[in-house]
Amino acid sequence: GDYKIHTFTGPGTFTVCSVGNAGGSNTVDYLVVAGGGGSTQGGGGAGGYRESSGAASGCYAASPLGSGVSALPVSAQPYTITVGAGGPGGLHLPPANVNLASNGSPSTFSSITSTGGGKGESSPGGSCTGGQPGGSGGGGSYLSGGSVIYTGNTPPVSPPQGNPGGYGQQPGGRGAGGGGGATSAGTNATPSVNGPGGNGATSLINNSPTIRAGGGGGGNFGTSNTQSTGGPGGGGAGATPGGGSGSAGTDNTGGGGGGAVGTSNNDPAQSGGSGGSGIVIIRYKFQN
Repeated sequence: GDYKIHTFTGPGTFTVCSVGNAGGSNTVDYLVVAGGGGSTQGGGGAGGYRESSGAASGCYAASPLGSGVSALPVSAQPYTITVGAGGPGGLHLPPANVNLASNGSPSTFSSITSTGGGKGESSPGGSCTGGQPGGSGGGGSYLSGGSVIYTGNTPPVSPPQGNPGGYGQQPGGRGAGGGGGATSAGTNATPSVNGPGGNGATSLINNSPTIRAGGGGGGNFGTSNTQSTGGPGGGGAGATPGGGSGSAGTDNTGGGGGGAVGTSNNDPAQSGGSGGSGIVIIRYKFQN
């Protein structure tokens, strides 16, 4: 039709060859999603999600996070595009406690930067280590016992680019919290349920309703807790009860990785899932 859509699933360059005008377009709408955080036990946080309103390029249905956000003016020049990688998952049990998960990497276009998702917390060797804030925050392990929440929207932007992770459960359970998602926080664990990941956000910027930036589901230590789900939008599920590795977040959604489940300190080390890579989409009107 009258609109062009450029989708970057990896790094590249968006080159403006000539300046537009108000009768067609001198601004571009955008969606910038960062890489999701990796998990160890707590679910990985989704990559930061930033979007304009869609009013400049055909009034498509943007996510709620695009409400009131202006399109970007552009000039005749190249714009470097960065698409953030997902953070790798970490090993769950000793003696692998030096191999922790990592945050996702940021995605950028022009003046817009989305922050990588925070990594999920681990509990190796009887101590809480490794959880982080981010675009959305990682989930807490059971050893944090509700005392630690890793924040989203870090650094802060308006509208918020993400939400906090959920916290782990102890005493009475050994479940970990879900990673935060673009539109909702990760769910707290209960004594019998590992925390699901937070929900992502849906946009039609590419003419197909797609949900992105869901948080990873939490894992746990022990066999009794119910398996967690990843947040809609590419979040990886936590491992099944009985021991196992978490699922990876879906690439090009910024979904967080799912948490691992270990049943004893003598188990082989299980791995949390890696976060999914991000995406950058640019849309503009080029003719009437």
